[in-house]
Amino acid sequence: MCGRYSLAKTKIDLENRFAAEMLEPFEPRYNIAPSQLVPVITSDSPKGFSHFYWGLTPAFAKNKPVATKLINARAETITEKVTFKSAFKKHRCLVPADGFYEWKKIGKKTKVPYRFVQHGEELFAFAGIWEEYETEKGDIAHTFLILTTSPNQLTSEIHDRMPVILKKEQESKWLDLTTPEETLLEMLQPYPDSEMMKYTVSPMVNQVANDNPYVIRKTLPMDQFGNYTLFG
Repeated sequence: MCGRYSLAKTKIDLENRFAAEMLEPFEPRYNIAPSQLVPVITSDSPKGFSHFYWGLTPAFAKNKPVATKLINARAETITEKVTFKSAFKKHRCLVPADGFYEWKKIGKKTKVPYRFVQHGEELFAFAGIWEEYETEKGDIAHTFLILTTSPNQLTSEIHDRMPVILKKEQESKWLDLTTPEETLLEMLQPYPDSEMMKYTVSPMVNQVANDNPYVIRKTLPMDQFGNYTLFG
């Protein structure tokens, strides 16, 4: 599962890292949530950033709103599900990020938020797929989701799934529609935990409206009520 992530970098940072041009304005994002419009790089336009809605609406689901439930797809079954297999073949994308959030359950009601990043909090890309669909007004809208896989050791301490993070050298192959399916599936593995770290953040991240630098700062473990806990 990946239900929140961050992209706390500048437009120039993104253009330099991904060697792609961004024509639209962009401000750093600290708490990206489903249904929001965010930058991606697609197989159709690998040299530029597009802005798509997070929450896949399948092409056959015409006149449907952004699907907040279809924010992730399991890598293990991506070639089997009717909803996803066409997009996997024809509509792949990179989803730029510099971190993602998961919540550690402590007891039945208590949750402590964590942020997962690469060392140095560098930019990376999730493996994604995208679709386009016709809105009720007859316009064409674009949506995407993030693929997930089994967790590495670092994330398994918090959650039983993690987003697929591509290695830098895999990104161009992911976008290339001539890449063999076997090669693509080999990419959908847990990212090495030795190249990642995690830390606790403020429960402010629980609220989508809190999209500011404070959200990504390291804090002592706190539950959703703002109470400090020794069990984070």
